[in-house]
Amino acid sequence: MSLDSYVTLGRSGLRVSPFTLGTMTFGEDHGWGSSPDESKSILAAYLGRGGNSIDTANIYTNGHSEKIIGDYFAGQHALRDRVVIGTKFFGNLYANDPNGGGPSRKAIVQQLENSLRRLRTDYVDIYWLHNFDPATPVEETLRALDDLVSAGKVRYVGFSDVPAWATAEAATIARLRGWAPIIALQLEYSLLERTSEGELIPMAQAMGMGVMAWGPLRSGFLSGKYSSTTTGPVDSTRTQLVGAPSEADYVVIDALNAVAREVGASPAAVALAWVQGRPGITSTLVGARRMDQFKANVHALDVTLTDTQRGALDEVSAPTLNFPADNNRTLAAMLQFAGATVDGRPSIVSPLLRSSDARY
Repeated sequence: MSLDSYVTLGRSGLRVSPFTLGTMTFGEDHGWGSSPDESKSILAAYLGRGGNSIDTANIYTNGHSEKIIGDYFAGQHALRDRVVIGTKFFGNLYANDPNGGGPSRKAIVQQLENSLRRLRTDYVDIYWLHNFDPATPVEETLRALDDLVSAGKVRYVGFSDVPAWATAEAATIARLRGWAPIIALQLEYSLLERTSEGELIPMAQAMGMGVMAWGPLRSGFLSGKYSSTTTGPVDSTRTQLVGAPSEADYVVIDALNAVAREVGASPAAVALAWVQGRPGITSTLVGARRMDQFKANVHALDVTLTDTQRGALDEVSAPTLNFPADNNRTLAAMLQFAGATVDGRPSIVSPLLRSSDARY
């Protein structure tokens, strides 16, 4: 696999790289990100390897991430049209302005205009709703987004970090009204966070939405810096921001490190390869503060996991899903097929049916 092995994003004609460049670390506003020069070097390296999908948000480093991207493409207008730039709206950058963020019509239009100014472009390829607001009518949000698509300022619409039921409702309304569809989701997904398998990923597959996985290294826990035998602080700055792995995390981390040694690759590369190979995942967001981190992450393109290795990681990281996930997976088939073999899978006869011939 390579960055120019493009994949179609959801039920659309938009094609993106299997790894999308995440730019939350672009900019120094928070004191821990990449400098503009380092950020542009990472951008150039990603594009040089055939990557075409770049993800940012209005709130990343208080808008500095968008500005760095905009400055990079400002003198390369032809290149701008050959890449897919996605940004997100929701975050409020203006203190004491109740309409500065969120998904209302006023807020959406204002946030887009500001993002376009920082990105130095007249359109964004994907405009992502960054979070969920139960107070704003979804029809207002969807209609505002559809108007922006009609105006040519937005090409496609996506949802990020929104509950499955709210996303399904919005997608259904958009389809019935003939408004711009939701073509993709962004959601957290890694060996240490798999609960999206309960509802979000199955919903995306059923409704024709692509999935971009963010946080595939779980805030660096899966980067190779950690193991149960490591003593002392690994990265004091990161530990202050996200804490340290739990005992349960270390069980998964140690298993990942073991597979990485078998493969001869870094734990980060193996973790990324695992995510990108999971059902329903279209593109995985990879980010880096330094060039060496970027190169290490992109090495995941060269990693091939055996069925045994993938099975070991699947098993050790298996999540506990919300009801009715387990009920549907086990009890439903047992009750529906009553011992018959269907689609190559034998079901179990329910104890409720063993003493009955269903005469009533």
